[in-house]
Amino acid sequence: MRSGVKVAVVGGVFAVVVGGVGYGAYNVLDGLGNSGVGGGSDTKATSTEVKTGPVTEEEIAETSKAFLAAWAKGDAAVAAELTNNKGDAEPALAGYSASAHVTRALITPGPATGSKVPYTVKATVSYEGRTKPWTYASELTVVRGLTTGRPLVDWVPSVIHPELGKGESLETGESKTASIEAVDRNGNVLTKEKYPSLGGILDELRKKYGQKAGGTTGIETWINSANADGVDKTLLTLVKGKPGRLRTTLDAGIQAAAESAVKKYAESSVAAVEPSTGAIRAIANNRADGYDAARKASVAPGSTMKIVTAAMIIQNGLGSADSPVECPSSLTWMGVPFHNLNNFDMSNPTLKTAFARSCNTAFIKPIKPLDDKDKADTALGDEASRYFGIGQNWQTGIVTVDGSVPPSQGAETAASFIGQGKVQMNPLNMASITATAVNGQFLQPYIVPRDLDNRKFAVASRLPGGVSAQLKEMLHYTATWNQGTATAAMAGVSENKGGKTGSAEIDGHATSDSWFTGFSNDLAAAALVQSGGHGGDAAGPIVAAVLRAGQ
Repeated sequence: MRSGVKVAVVGGVFAVVVGGVGYGAYNVLDGLGNSGVGGGSDTKATSTEVKTGPVTEEEIAETSKAFLAAWAKGDAAVAAELTNNKGDAEPALAGYSASAHVTRALITPGPATGSKVPYTVKATVSYEGRTKPWTYASELTVVRGLTTGRPLVDWVPSVIHPELGKGESLETGESKTASIEAVDRNGNVLTKEKYPSLGGILDELRKKYGQKAGGTTGIETWINSANADGVDKTLLTLVKGKPGRLRTTLDAGIQAAAESAVKKYAESSVAAVEPSTGAIRAIANNRADGYDAARKASVAPGSTMKIVTAAMIIQNGLGSADSPVECPSSLTWMGVPFHNLNNFDMSNPTLKTAFARSCNTAFIKPIKPLDDKDKADTALGDEASRYFGIGQNWQTGIVTVDGSVPPSQGAETAASFIGQGKVQMNPLNMASITATAVNGQFLQPYIVPRDLDNRKFAVASRLPGGVSAQLKEMLHYTATWNQGTATAAMAGVSENKGGKTGSAEIDGHATSDSWFTGFSNDLAAAALVQSGGHGGDAAGPIVAAVLRAGQ
């Protein structure tokens, strides 16, 4: 609300069930006098004894009541005193009216769950004669003060709004960036309401290309990013700017399939690219933290990295798709043991069948000769960078994190050959690796045309003759052989297909990350399900669903 506007709690609008967890609604209206509701008096200590132990149901009810009443009253100082971080809470609460320009709000608490009290906010935002309703839900948690023993609201910015993070603030005014109407490659309009995973991407595209696309600014409520180079997030539009039309490489049909597929698995992400062009066709995530892991994660990719390891083996003359290899149940490298899943072994396999069964030892033992030549520690990173474009500062049009295969030493070198150690990837990186294997030439992924801002694309050397054909054969065999680890997941995908599973062990996690990458015709995709287990069980069905959508 603007400076100078008086607010007060409407008498009799709120109530609390004594000893219970149900409340009435707290109502903020402009132009009214003081209701007489005190701020924080209910939570003042009545003795010098410092209480300990969990907060009681009564303390939760009374503290949340007092806090919400003070916030509704517009008394930021009193509300902040009822939190465990007055210094951060007071300016944030004051900004709700002064910067976000909220002129009316009805706060309705719901039943508490333990120490958490949820509530809905029905607000009105007003700016320069323009008003619009704004509804959302959030929650607070009551904790015991460490030094005072008082029950206090555990202060986090999300108390004010669920999407508000540390160092961020709410603001209403003329938008900083011009509006866009993003469309897919076929001209279909892309919105964050229809494709929730694209929310952050559309905000980035607007910031970067809104003016270039010919858009104009509007009046909005947004979250100011805590990072000076970050992207502000629009929460409410009071007056729309004229959108500039921005064509992307995304495919609405494939994006819809990706959005639907990740919903079936918690902590999942997927990305899809076109091997013949590098065009990004879909990016989707389903994560509790809202993080866009599909393009920003840096985690071990497990056995999906064997695509690059296989290329390195072939190019260094250490084997070929049909050459014999050894697959013992375990082996040691620099005194450190490495095992296959459940300690399985294979009798007289080829590199192709070892790839299809995902034999770890078969992708470590052949490389030992390079260790004698002092090349093993850097060979995988050289292969990934020179031929697969990994770590070459991709300029996709949005923020993406490059994969990383740094030099390693000792046992970490062997671990890197099977996608562990220091190797770090995300689904977009792995989709690109698969696309390169199939196409024979790395083409940097991108989401808007290069000529839009004349950015420089990363480049890499073409895979030497025959290498791509062997990699494609190995991927196809893994997805069609009756013992291939990718066969079950890829059963419903067209015959021109291939895949690779991966399971990455993460320190401190009881269950491994599930990875899967694959291709069908001119589409490659990769998925990650953190703590999802075997690659074919969780990530595999996600990739298969995306590939089927592209058929």
